Amino acid sequence: MNIPTPHITAKKEDFAPTVLMPGDPLRSKFIAETFLENAVLINNVRGVQGFSGTYKGKRVSVMASGMGMPSIGIYSYELFNYYGVENIIRVGSAGATSPLLKLKDIVIGSTALTTSSFAENFGLGKNFIATASKTLIDKAEKIAKALNINTVTGTIFSSDVFYGEEDKKEYFQKNSVLAVEMEAAALYMNAYKSKKNALAICTISDSTLTGESCSAEERQNSFTHMMEIALEMA
Repeated sequence: MNIPTPHITAKKEDFAPTVLMPGDPLRSKFIAETFLENAVLINNVRGVQGFSGTYKGKRVSVMASGMGMPSIGIYSYELFNYYGVENIIRVGSAGATSPLLKLKDIVIGSTALTTSSFAENFGLGKNFIATASKTLIDKAEKIAKALNINTVTGTIFSSDVFYGEEDKKEYFQKNSVLAVEMEAAALYMNAYKSKKNALAICTISDSTLTGESCSAEERQNSFTHMMEIALEMA
């Protein structure tokens, strides 16, 4: 495939080795405008905004993934395989499925379980277990501790549906699932096949146990601790 790809108009050298990847394009813009110096818009195909700039003197990029495994599957595949990106850190929201987590807590997804057919369709077999890069997990935990930010590391679940996971409570309990989201498993599979590194750091935006939830504005603009951890990892 030639560069630009069908979904990214940037030149190959436009991306830094590490890309932060929120789902929401507006969160991508927020990160660029809030944390990056000399941020430049390098992609806006379909409104999926990508920027590159510097953070504390280090070059870093941020680009949205859209919602769901097929969407992040496309963008992370192209970044890993055509743009030379080495590390993708998802910074997103998740719903708590464990009483260990409350609103705005941060979960580091060491493993992303899923009942999706993504792995099988991707040639990995239906029983493939998607795991994050151990190097990135260790780095995230160390940085969070240095920043005095509390995190919980463990298993998350990547769902194909936003509505309708209520019947999985027994599954979540049996598999010690901390939180549910919609992208990490596909990201981890792409990293595995590309021999690159990936990690999901998610802020709890709602709880399947209590019914509590953050507003859309809070999800977009206030989940800054996970962003700071990811930026320090770049």
